[in-house]
Amino acid sequence: MTARIGVVTFPGSLDDRDTQRAIRLAGAEPVALWHKDKDLHQVDAVVLPGGFSYGDYLRAGAISRFSPVMETVIEQAKAGLPVLGICNGFQILTEAHLLPGGMLGNDHLHFICRDQKLRVENAETSWTGDYRAGQEIHIPLKNMDGRYVADEYTLDKLEAEGRVVFRYRDFNPNGSLRDIAGITNEAGNVVGLMPHPEHAVEPLIGSGRTDGLPFFTSILKKLVTA
Repeated sequence: MTARIGVVTFPGSLDDRDTQRAIRLAGAEPVALWHKDKDLHQVDAVVLPGGFSYGDYLRAGAISRFSPVMETVIEQAKAGLPVLGICNGFQILTEAHLLPGGMLGNDHLHFICRDQKLRVENAETSWTGDYRAGQEIHIPLKNMDGRYVADEYTLDKLEAEGRVVFRYRDFNPNGSLRDIAGITNEAGNVVGLMPHPEHAVEPLIGSGRTDGLPFFTSILKKLVTA
């Protein structure tokens, strides 16, 4: 049976269709989920896509965190449902306290859009099994509020537990502490990152690379062997 991966659309989501396409290319069935609907329609995993949900008013992701769909996502993520938050989705995951820390405005106070080199630090999460630890990849990045911050205790804990999943290489684009580009929860089923893997799944579009496709093949293999 084909794995079903839900993609939530919030008001202001920009990359939901791109994410659905990436899921389809990986061999899974994308399922559109609406932010006002608490029903996840029996999906096997969920992606919170990039964009500017609710216009990023108040704080990026702060309003989306209270959408009806997030009540179910939070409950099921704590029970083991794989959840991936990309850019604005990562911001929502921190606001929902599914991931620690928070996101602030870029330290240079400008929107940034570039092809970003990352190092894979953790290849054992539900979303990174098709990578290898230490691998360097290029993933498009575009954000205004991409600076990951946390107190020293939390940062040390993330490092000690191997929960930093991706780290910026060569250039820190937003001032994120310890060059952190993505993290996971203790169970490894919830992952958030600022760069956009859905824009690196086909050689003819986006970055011209396919370095982002393993996110979606990883979760497919995880679900098949679960």
